[in-house]
Amino acid sequence: MKPTPAGSSPEACKAAGQAPQQKTQVTPVLASRQKVLVTGGGGYLGFTLGSSLAKSGISVILLDLRRPQWELCPGTEFIQADVRDAEALHQAFEGVDCVFHVASYGMSGAEKLQKEQIESINVGGTKLVIDVCVRRRVPRLIYTSSVNVVFGGKPIEQGDEDSVPYVPLEKHMDHYSRTKAIADQLTLMANGTPLPGGGILRTCVLRPPGIYGPEEQRHLPRVAGHIKKRLFMFRFGDRRTRMNWVHVRNLAQAHVLAAEALTAAKGYVASGQAYYINDGESVNLFEWMAPLFEKLGHSQPWIQVPTSWVYLSATVMEYLHLALRPICSLPPLLTRSEVRSVTVTHTFQIAKARAQLGYAPDKFSFADAVDRYVQSTSGRTHSSTARTLLRLLLGLLLLLGLLALALHFLALQPSVV
Repeated sequence: MKPTPAGSSPEACKAAGQAPQQKTQVTPVLASRQKVLVTGGGGYLGFTLGSSLAKSGISVILLDLRRPQWELCPGTEFIQADVRDAEALHQAFEGVDCVFHVASYGMSGAEKLQKEQIESINVGGTKLVIDVCVRRRVPRLIYTSSVNVVFGGKPIEQGDEDSVPYVPLEKHMDHYSRTKAIADQLTLMANGTPLPGGGILRTCVLRPPGIYGPEEQRHLPRVAGHIKKRLFMFRFGDRRTRMNWVHVRNLAQAHVLAAEALTAAKGYVASGQAYYINDGESVNLFEWMAPLFEKLGHSQPWIQVPTSWVYLSATVMEYLHLALRPICSLPPLLTRSEVRSVTVTHTFQIAKARAQLGYAPDKFSFADAVDRYVQSTSGRTHSSTARTLLRLLLGLLLLLGLLALALHFLALQPSVV
């Protein structure tokens, strides 16, 4: 998806920061210092959240290694820094009343396989953020967690915060989920930490599923690219499988409400609490993506492939990526944890967020995000050579998967003397 370049128009700021004029109008409770910081502020959610806060009159610092690809709204400042840099954080947190720790790494694709980077950012970075919050006397910290902290590949239907426990650390589907769970727990354990000179640090965590919306940079462009290259000609998993999604503006709304709920004006109701946040609907992934196939001019996949084949192919792709990484970048089409996410139902209630935060998700359509994506990418040309190579690679991976299956079944046959 092509973002609006900085300096071209304020439309990107408006799109990110202004929710539709519907029933939910969030007016943040302004603290005395009226200054917040958003880690990961150069990313889609962080920038959207920061823009929303700035439009309400709050001074916002967006902190990230990567500069935002959109025009900064009035009232926002960008600081280029690493969440693993203690000195940079200490300087940036000066005078801040609330920190939204959105930054993370390893959510999807090849990133999921870079364990050291994932560990240092998701765990090490979170430890530093908490430590600097205490040293800088920041009274509020909201952590953007993930439903993956409780989803380990087993079905969850309408889970809530009380009935669904953390997945044991050794049983997580991938390192991203494991490190997000550690960071989630670190944040909640930090709740109530005394601050120098008086006061305490109050924390809470929000656990969203996948994010969508206009100009989303991760999920939609990746899937659309695979569809355009005809790499998604098949479907897998049970049609009854369900999952949640959340629109970026609904998730930004939840963050603002969580910050309010950590103030005396709201009775500190969110202090030490976790909340699942989604659009309040459950969908089947392939059915939900139907508008994307349609707008791209491709028919929906109708060939049903056994999940075991897809999982095996994902395994091969992961090992192939790791083996070739010193030579070239060959991101896997799917990872094993992504296959499980698609094929295993995991849905969550948002009743607690509704009751305690006043969260009321607005109604959005994935088709609208698809329309924006198609408009922004119209007229682009794609390399036929790259497309051919990717098709050959997919064919090779499928062949390897079938060969592995064949060898597996041959090994099970009794030997004849």
